[in-house]
Amino acid sequence: MDVIQTLKPKGTKRILLFIAAFVWTFAGSMLLYKGFLMSYDVKNFLMIKVLLSVAGGVLFFIMMFAKLSLKHTRRIIELENDKPCLFSFFSLRSYILMAIMITSGILIRKSGVLSSEYLIIIYVTMGIPLFLSAIRFYYYGIFYQKMAGVV
Repeated sequence: MDVIQTLKPKGTKRILLFIAAFVWTFAGSMLLYKGFLMSYDVKNFLMIKVLLSVAGGVLFFIMMFAKLSLKHTRRIIELENDKPCLFSFFSLRSYILMAIMITSGILIRKSGVLSSEYLIIIYVTMGIPLFLSAIRFYYYGIFYQKMAGVV
């Protein structure tokens, strides 16, 4: 077992917060990029769809992702080990959920079940709360010393 512990990549909790921020930034940016890239195919009511998506994304952040990102931040800060595994920025449940969401998104897009007009709404609505959650991780990563006891 000592060999496994020795080879396991480790980092500080602050680094885990920045890794989480990067992953959430990447996911949110990818969805926003794909959503806006598909907007060239939309012929009707593009601005209304984008504005509704932005409003839905902000609402989704407030109702769900704000709590979720705070929960992840607390879990990272409260880890017992001062140098945890770099992959522990997510819990096992979160990794499974992330895999399901990515797979579902790819299957929906590739299957053609939804047209790009509706995929734009889904992508932008999901990209915004991911991106806003990433900002929280960056904030706690930057101000880690001050915030470690407050979260």
